Amino acid sequence: MYTVVVRDHMMIAHSFQGAVFGPAQRLHGATYVVDLELRRPDLDRDGIVVDIGRATEVLRVILAGLSFRNLDEDPDFAGRNTTTEFLARVVFDRFVAALHGGELGEQALGISGVKVTLHESHVAWASFEGAVPRP
Repeated sequence: MYTVVVRDHMMIAHSFQGAVFGPAQRLHGATYVVDLELRRPDLDRDGIVVDIGRATEVLRVILAGLSFRNLDEDPDFAGRNTTTEFLARVVFDRFVAALHGGELGEQALGISGVKVTLHESHVAWASFEGAVPRP
C-alpha cells in the first residue's frame, strides 16, 4: 500500500457538555496540527498516489471552513461535542466529498483509504480512518 501525507493546521474555539470534560466545559481554544494520509494499492499512471499540491489545497480549504470559528455556533454541530475524534471524522467526510466531487482530479479516484489525525499537542492526538466509499 502506498501512502502520501499532507499537513496543515487549524485554530478553533469550542466548549463541551458533560462532567467528564471538567474545565473544558467552558469556552476554550484549540490549535490542531492536521495530518491527512492518503492510501492506494497501486500508483496512478504518473507514478504517484495523488497530486500533493491538490491534496494540500483541498485540506487547506476544508480547514479554512473550521478555523478561527467558535464551533458551538455552527448549526452543523448543534448538540454535538466537537471533540478531537469528532473533528477528525468531519475532516475525513469533507475530504471524501471533495474527492468524489473531482477536486483532486480523476486519477485520485484510485485512493482507497484516508486517515485524518488531529494533533492536540506533541503528546496527544486522535484519528479517524476508513476506506473511501465508492460513489
